[in-house]
Amino acid sequence: MNRTLTCIACPLGCTLSVELEGKDIISVSGNTCPRGKEYAISECTHPVRTLTTTMRCENGELVSVKTSKPIPKERVFDALAVINKTVARLPIAVGDVLISDLFGSDVVATMEKRK
Repeated sequence: MNRTLTCIACPLGCTLSVELEGKDIISVSGNTCPRGKEYAISECTHPVRTLTTTMRCENGELVSVKTSKPIPKERVFDALAVINKTVARLPIAVGDVLISDLFGSDVVATMEKRK
């Protein structure tokens, strides 16, 4: 079986071709850098995503947040449920950890909010 992917590891956006035999990767082609091969293998064996969203603050406003590192793709909706139930305390600075160890990643603020 062949799977075609567009690489998102760098700005080139290479079209990758992955040859699979069952769950085993036989070959990866189309990448112009080593990151493309790594991305293809990860995407076919255990896809991950960096989650960007918003979190409610104690004053009712929203603050933009993201995971500090990618989380398993199958846990994205579980992570969103936790983030949506959490209320951030003010003040908030860029980089503040608002939730620790959410599926192996921290949820950090990507903007500042004052009281």
